[in-house]
Parts: sequence; structure tokens; C-alpha cells
Amino acid sequence: MGIFDRFKSQRDIVKEEIVEVPWHRLTDVDQLDTLEEESKEKPIVIFKHSTRCGISAMVLRQFESAYDLTEAEIKLYFLDLLQHRNISNEVASRFGVTHQSPQVLVIKNGNVVHHDSHHSISAAHLKEYI
Repeated sequence: MGIFDRFKSQRDIVKEEIVEVPWHRLTDVDQLDTLEEESKEKPIVIFKHSTRCGISAMVLRQFESAYDLTEAEIKLYFLDLLQHRNISNEVASRFGVTHQSPQVLVIKNGNVVHHDSHHSISAAHLKEYI
């Protein structure tokens, strides 16, 4: 501990501990074919987020603060629902899961093996699918 460490606020200490979540933006319907193929190698997660929803923002923050997996274990896709509603509709149709916001889908071998929405979303749930 350095001499100036005692002047750090709790917020500064927390900032140092934040790990960047390895999001991949889902911005094109054609990416769904790619991620289905990728799901044969490792689990794929689609996080559907509404940028205008307070609940979605809170759930996203909680998810990111608890997330501790590597990209070698699981791959995360982030879907901005307001910009890409057409992709969300295709996700619902293709994978047979009714649209929710916020929502997390876990895909393995081209199939949804788990999904959560709203306050049920938890980064800890993902460890079960590695």
C-alpha cells in the first residue's frame, strides 16, 4: 500500500477491480447463422437490452459486475433492442423464445438451453452451461 492509497475513495478502489466484459455487438441478422455455428464449439449468450429501460440498465450493471468468465469459456453477444428490433424478432422466431427485455439466452449446439428475463438474469447461471 502506497502513501497515497489511504486517500483513495471506495469508488476508486471499485473502479480498479472492474473487469471489462467481452461483449460482441449483434448488429446484423446474418450474425445469427454465425453464432449458431459458434455454439457448437462453446456456449453463446445473447443479452437483449433496452437502452431506455431503467430495469434493463440495472440488470445489465449487475450482470457485468458479477461476470467472471473468459471468452474461451463462453461468448457474449449484446443486442441493443432499440437499434435492432428486427434482430430481436428473428431471435424470438428462430429460437422459439418469446421476446422479453431485458433477456438472456444461452445457446449450445444451435439450441436455446436456458433463458432468463428481468431480475432473474444472473451471470452465475452461465457457469452451469460451460
